[in-house]
Amino acid sequence: MADAKVIPFDDDRSRSGGLPRAARRRPPARGTGSVSALPGQPDASPPPGEPQEGTREGAGRGDWDRRIAGGLAFLRRRVTGEYDVDEFGYDEELTDQVLMSLLRPVYEKYFRVEVKGIENIPAQGGALIVSNHSGTLPLDGLMLQVAVHDNHPAGRHLRLLAADLVFMLPVVNELARKAGHTLACAEDAERLLRNGEVVGVMPEGFKGLGKPFGERYKLQRFGRGGFVSTALKAGVPIVPCSIVGAEEIYPMVGNSKTLARLLGFPYFPITPTFPWLGPLGAVPLPTKWTIQFGEPIETDGYPLEAAEDPMLMFNLTDQVREQIQHTLYKLLVQRRSVFF
Repeated sequence: MADAKVIPFDDDRSRSGGLPRAARRRPPARGTGSVSALPGQPDASPPPGEPQEGTREGAGRGDWDRRIAGGLAFLRRRVTGEYDVDEFGYDEELTDQVLMSLLRPVYEKYFRVEVKGIENIPAQGGALIVSNHSGTLPLDGLMLQVAVHDNHPAGRHLRLLAADLVFMLPVVNELARKAGHTLACAEDAERLLRNGEVVGVMPEGFKGLGKPFGERYKLQRFGRGGFVSTALKAGVPIVPCSIVGAEEIYPMVGNSKTLARLLGFPYFPITPTFPWLGPLGAVPLPTKWTIQFGEPIETDGYPLEAAEDPMLMFNLTDQVREQIQHTLYKLLVQRRSVFF
């Protein structure tokens, strides 16, 4: 699988031909506080009012210069098409430099996400992260992607499996592809896992995402265990993941089935603020989130035909589900408040 090419920012040392100019100056004469110029040469000190190199102000200006240069180089590559995407449409450079930058303030400042157990995601090779799903809108998937991207010591990227509805929506379809999401089908998931990617799946689907507020943190059915079969075929570990905080961002107190049917949606949520407050009602509540990755369940010790064993798939599916549910209850007991 081809990775996106990220061209690093230029290093000032490559343009100076060796040591920085400030390091090449003569030291100040004893008893003076200024740099002495050699006889017949102009004073090496910068004019009054200009920041000296090596000072905080000069270093800050150089940092901004590098950022601007990097931004212009990024724009040039986008315009000229000098960037790579993989066979699924994943654009690593755009994801790292733009999409993650847009999601990060929501992740860090708004939901204040706390991550636990990130070391349970392997540093290399394929892995399947299985998580609960909730919140009326799939913000939990996006926050999960930022959590892996920003916290894993090996800098791993999460490739989410999304429902077909995501790829039917204009704009959302293109952004999802660029961010590394792909259709939730066994073939695509297995190919990504065999290529050594970290893949994320939320088996509850719309049943979990659109469940009533009264059923919060109660896991829905995990389907027929297709994700277990995919992990067995690829021989990768399954990492259970529990997310607390997403359930309360849009308390779903009703569901307009008529509007949902007319719009082609699986449900049409009614919350204390939506649709009563219009677009303002779509602003999520600033809940405090915790994402915990559990101990991985290894699958590489099973024989090849294990993926066709329905009893084994049922048992492993139930094991993953129970581990996620148990961790959810534990995190709920530990948290002080929904918002703190």
